[in-house]
Amino acid sequence: MVNAGFPQGTINAASICDVALIGGDQVAINAVDDAYGPTHFAGTDPHRVAFVDGDRVVRYGELEARTARLAAALAAMGVGADDRVAIMLDNSVEFFEAWAAVGRLDAAVVLVNWHLKRDELTYILGDSRAKVLIAAGGFESVAREAAASTGCRLVMAPDEYEAAIAGAPGPGTAHAAAVLDCTGLASPVFYTSGTTGRPKGVVHGTFRREAALAGQRGQVALWGWTGDDVYILSGPAYHAGPGGYVMAALFVGASTVIVHPDDRGRWDARAWLAAVARHHVTISFMTPAHFIRLLELPEADRQAADLSSLRVIVHGAAPCPVAVKQQILDWFPCPVWEIYGASEGGATRISSDEWRERPGSVGAPWPGIEVRILDEDGRPVGVGETGLVYVRPAGGARFHYHDDPDKTDAAWRDDAFTVGDVGHLDAGGYLYLTDRASDMVIRGGVNIYPREVEEVLYTHPAVTDCAVFGVPDERLGEQLKAVVELRTPTELGALADFVRARIADYKVPAQWEAIDELPRNPNGKVMKRQLRDAAWQDQERRIG
Repeated sequence: MVNAGFPQGTINAASICDVALIGGDQVAINAVDDAYGPTHFAGTDPHRVAFVDGDRVVRYGELEARTARLAAALAAMGVGADDRVAIMLDNSVEFFEAWAAVGRLDAAVVLVNWHLKRDELTYILGDSRAKVLIAAGGFESVAREAAASTGCRLVMAPDEYEAAIAGAPGPGTAHAAAVLDCTGLASPVFYTSGTTGRPKGVVHGTFRREAALAGQRGQVALWGWTGDDVYILSGPAYHAGPGGYVMAALFVGASTVIVHPDDRGRWDARAWLAAVARHHVTISFMTPAHFIRLLELPEADRQAADLSSLRVIVHGAAPCPVAVKQQILDWFPCPVWEIYGASEGGATRISSDEWRERPGSVGAPWPGIEVRILDEDGRPVGVGETGLVYVRPAGGARFHYHDDPDKTDAAWRDDAFTVGDVGHLDAGGYLYLTDRASDMVIRGGVNIYPREVEEVLYTHPAVTDCAVFGVPDERLGEQLKAVVELRTPTELGALADFVRARIADYKVPAQWEAIDELPRNPNGKVMKRQLRDAAWQDQERRIG
């Protein structure tokens, strides 16, 4: 049971803004007070750059005007406090305009993974009871069908989106009066895989404006954000890490650079390096997959890269291979912090120097957070002993799973929650992850529940039984493998195509194996753990 980094009981979500952690040291900083958010910076410095997207530059004055008008348009559609608006946009200025506009109504954003297919999107829209879906043109077919089947109002970008802004209710109208200042804060609802195979909406009870303000100040303090920072969006905006850090940038008046995928839809390592040099980027949130892509570049390209502007890199979403992390630390000229957490809440962090002393650790708890290792009966285990990882959030904050009190109760034990990870603490209070109690797979930072894939395979006439589970992957941390029993001979490639037609591509297993009979226990249950153990037996950590 550890609350590391600060004297126990002295830091909470409100007071965390009084310190920053720079290079492992505690540094006092000034509280943000009232000088925060796009509305503030639009008033004091309207020409300050908010976004750079290719040749397009959006300044805080323009951002303020557009989010205010979009918020008024959404209010006219019936969106109000505590309602939900789904966003299915690719990495773009519009993604964050929409997020900020929803926050101006004290409503919540449902951040939608743009890889989802029709049935997956339909489920999320229906489950979240979203009133409006804002979607990009590239996802039009999926969006229109899902919205039509749920009665959700659809706003397609760019045409309908721009028309909504242009035709928004003017000043003095009731709808415009409902629009609040833009603080860069909004209540997000993250849909993450759950034990039933269906995504579950994580709703944070702390995301009211006052509590969200304290939490955002905490982020500012942890990473030493200032208005002079330049953030580069390295991952998908719908992900809590990459997208959430953009909202932190808006909160302090910093700039965000948006880099788009290459022609194959892949993250472009060369474009990222060029953007860092060109725009004097200071901070980014990344994943191990980004590091691996960078390290795959020719040595000459890496040596020529100008990374001198970088102040701090934060990475997470999946454990980083030790060899990859060491090479990045040797290359990058700034502190590289690793964080561990989930959509349900953050947990630990570790600096470059701390990691060199404890390779493989994911760090000590964030200020105000406590990590507990408990056995199956809820009893604390000793130092170095393995058990379920429980996290007590700062300030008594709690989340719940939308419309699922049973899942919520199962996640919480007293004032701490678990997402099913298994690990241990060392004598210094540093956490090491070793396994996962559930079957959930984390592929490149995205949660996948194998049961969803299995349910699709069960509908194929050639499949008698199947087991889908995570196997190690050097780039992504984990990848899916499907082992199938077949009643009639079938090409495994055809099975992959069958799955791909029904669920998002990233959920399609990368490895396939046909087997005469799956291993089962005396009750007939497939022993998936036995299959998974064989795949992970040579790995130091059995978690993706």
